[in-house]
Amino acid sequence: MSIWDIFKKIENDNSAPKGKIEYIIVGLGNFGMEYDKTRHNAGFMAVDRLVKKNGFDMSKVKFKSKTGKTIINGKQCLVLKPTTYMNNSGEAVAEAMNFYKIPIENVIVIYDDISLEPGKLRIRRKGSDGGHNGIKSIIALTGSDEFPRIKIGVGKKPNPKYNLADWVLSKFSEEDKKALEPALENAVDSLKYIVDGNIDKAMNLYNS
Repeated sequence: MSIWDIFKKIENDNSAPKGKIEYIIVGLGNFGMEYDKTRHNAGFMAVDRLVKKNGFDMSKVKFKSKTGKTIINGKQCLVLKPTTYMNNSGEAVAEAMNFYKIPIENVIVIYDDISLEPGKLRIRRKGSDGGHNGIKSIIALTGSDEFPRIKIGVGKKPNPKYNLADWVLSKFSEEDKKALEPALENAVDSLKYIVDGNIDKAMNLYNS
């Protein structure tokens, strides 16, 4: 065996976990440097935290998403950051679901919520779109709202006349960034309970 073959074997041995995908974890946001670290990208930020914590690769492009695979509490998980832009997030989710034959209740969506203050977290078993266009797209293209979701507070508009699009596409203040840190950490930590079918415990521990 040549030295090149040895290196390739090592690389393959350390590649993404193999086996049947059991859960899909989706962080919502918009791709592009201009959207980096904006309020609407809280879902992407949570996925980035998961990548850092679990140490897996998210560079593969599939299902109209940046994708990666990781194991959470013994469960094989596909992780997505849709590249469709927020309003068409359902295209990515539906494609991945159909490919792996994943039931809707095994799709976990992480996203921003303007009704919660920065640093607050709200885990729900299912629910309406609540006016969130990414969730609206997922419900429309999967035909169901019965998927667990992790909502990360990003704060309400400074005043009622403030344009909503401008607000969610704005950057976090330094104070809000600090407040957001525990929410991102808790969002990632809650996944081990959700994939284990114990969403009630996740809600009891992390809802704030």
